[in-house]
Amino acid sequence: MIKTINDLLLDSREKNDIEICGWVKTKRASRNICFIMINDGSTLNDLQCVINVDELGTNISDSINTGASVKINGNLINSKGNEQNLELKVKSIDIIGGSINYPIQPKNHSLEFLRDISHLRFRTRTFYSVFKIRSTISYAIHKFFRDNNFIYLNTPILTSNDAEGAGEMFTVTSIDLLNNKNIDFKDDFFGQKVNLTVSGQLEAETGIFGLNRVYTFGPTFRAENSNTTRHLAEFWMVEPEMAFFDLEADIVLAENFVKYIITSVLDQCKPELEFLNALCVKKDNYSLIDKLTNTVNEKFEQISYTEAINILSNCKKNSEFRYPVTGWGIDLQTEHERYLTESYFKKPVIITDYPKDIKAFYMRLNDDNKTVAAMDILFPGIGEVIGGSQREERLDYLMNAIKEKSINPDYLKWYLETRQFGTIIHSGFGMGLERIVQFITGMDNIRDTIPFPRFPNHCEF
Repeated sequence: MIKTINDLLLDSREKNDIEICGWVKTKRASRNICFIMINDGSTLNDLQCVINVDELGTNISDSINTGASVKINGNLINSKGNEQNLELKVKSIDIIGGSINYPIQPKNHSLEFLRDISHLRFRTRTFYSVFKIRSTISYAIHKFFRDNNFIYLNTPILTSNDAEGAGEMFTVTSIDLLNNKNIDFKDDFFGQKVNLTVSGQLEAETGIFGLNRVYTFGPTFRAENSNTTRHLAEFWMVEPEMAFFDLEADIVLAENFVKYIITSVLDQCKPELEFLNALCVKKDNYSLIDKLTNTVNEKFEQISYTEAINILSNCKKNSEFRYPVTGWGIDLQTEHERYLTESYFKKPVIITDYPKDIKAFYMRLNDDNKTVAAMDILFPGIGEVIGGSQREERLDYLMNAIKEKSINPDYLKWYLETRQFGTIIHSGFGMGLERIVQFITGMDNIRDTIPFPRFPNHCEF
């Protein structure tokens, strides 16, 4: 059976007649010896393979190029070099797939350049680390909820509702748009207008009325023309909903959840974090690992929206903001969120009780009739990572909110019936997977946290 390089390096013993397959990362050749570094995707580390040119012939070494796939048989021995403990003394080598003009050469490439060849960037150490961590985060999400008695619920990707009420949705149709200028969706596949989902929350909410605690985890879509370092048109959301949870219980769960995820990565992805940590220290002179460790160990700051506005409007930096804080009722911008987390509190911040006019219809109205029982968790360097609320369980209040937002209640008949038949206090939140990946990996641009990013004017692959 073919061993992976990770298997061999973990075992760390000399062995004879080892066979490995992988891709050539680098090659150095002298008159008699050729050194090639091989990686098979099982580990961040490469395996040095030593070819005796006199024994195997110059044709072999000359035909091996960066990016080529090879199968090698040899003896695993202790290495005399400082860079590795073991190396493979090659007895035979077969080139499985050749490589000419491979674009990722052994030099520094910009992340923008690698983004344009997303189908190849998996082979770099940076993106091996990012996507290994992304995978670990995804597993940790499922494990956290399973350990806390949640049921995994698959909510639809095709939907007829707009959970956020923002209208920034992608329409899905089977109608030939090129030859049909006047579209009547009654003639469409589903007999009505259908969109790609912006959130599975409303459907997940219906699940708690029989399943108590549920979560949905899948792709969501926003037709929002935002060319920023923290927005994507296609991204993954995890959205738990909990019966009998008020806002404070919601906050406690959300903080525990995100700390569990970070702890899982710290425990399981040490080599990858150390590699990315070195990049952060070299580029911005800060320790990624220290940031993550501090996030896990410290209590998040919790303030109200009103307190946040007071801090921002009275700070010296307010006049330097692109969007100065002019008073109560405005929607907080990323620059405001980053000031609170990076300059004022210097740690994650939970903001609660937002004005009802800037939040979604389903959030529970507070007794002041001006604010809702909402909460956002803000992280340094990112801004909002988690957004949630206690949901409005009172039918008459929910109907009023729908009317104020100019939403047709006929589209939400199924949702409203949950308040007619045994309504309960309940809460939930949503977390964008890519934003937590961005925070944990230290990537500057969210487009580098998903294998194939989709954003305005870009839908390659």
